[in-house]
Amino acid sequence: MPLPEYEKISGLEGISRSSASTHLHVIEEEEAKGEVADLYQHFRSHFGRPEVPGILKCFATHPPLLRHMMDLSESLIFSDGHLKRRHKEMIATLVSSQNGCVYCADSHGYFLRVHGGSPETLCASQQNDLGSPSLTAAERALLGFVGKVNHRAQEISTEDVQSLRSEGWSEPQIAEAIHIAALFATFNRVANAFGLQSQGLLAAYDREVNRGSLEGSTR
Repeated sequence: MPLPEYEKISGLEGISRSSASTHLHVIEEEEAKGEVADLYQHFRSHFGRPEVPGILKCFATHPPLLRHMMDLSESLIFSDGHLKRRHKEMIATLVSSQNGCVYCADSHGYFLRVHGGSPETLCASQQNDLGSPSLTAAERALLGFVGKVNHRAQEISTEDVQSLRSEGWSEPQIAEAIHIAALFATFNRVANAFGLQSQGLLAAYDREVNRGSLEGSTR
C-alpha cells in the first residue's frame, strides 16, 4: 500500500535524509542486519518510501518493538478508520506541536497537507488555534478534547465525552482520538529524547506547491 505522501517525498528537494546527529546511536539502513534489515526492506517496499524514517530507526534496537510499531502505524495512523486520515493528522500535528516535537510536527503537518488539510487548518493545528474559521465546530471540540488528553488526561470526565457526542462524534471515533493522541505522546518523547530533528518536509512541500508542481494535491 504505497502512501501518497511517501511517493511525493522522493521528489522533494532540500529535505534532511540523515539521522546522524541524534543523541543516541540509531541503526542506519546500511548497517542493519537480520530481522532489522528485513523490516527496513519491508517498509521501503510496502509503503513506497525510498528511505526508512528516523522514528523507526529509534525502535530498531528492539526488533519486536520495531515490527509492532510498523504494524500499529499502518493499521491505526496511515489509513482511514473510525476517523478519517485528515482528522488523524490534525490530531498528530496538534499533539506533536504541543509537546515541542519538531520531527513529528513537521512530518505530520506535511501528511496533513497531502491529505487535504488547508494551510489555515495546518496553522490552526500547529498553534492550537481552536478559534480558527478553518475548523468546524466538531473539529474544534475534537482538538480541544485531544489537547486535554495530552496534558490533563486524569481530568477527562463523562461531560467531556458527552460534549463530543453532542458535536456528532461517535464513541468509536472518540476512542480512536484518545488512542492516537496517546500514541503520539509516546512518539514525541522518543523522537525528542533520541534527538531527531525536523526533516524539513513542510518547507520542501511548500516550495513545490509554490512552483505549482503539486498544486493539484492541495485542492
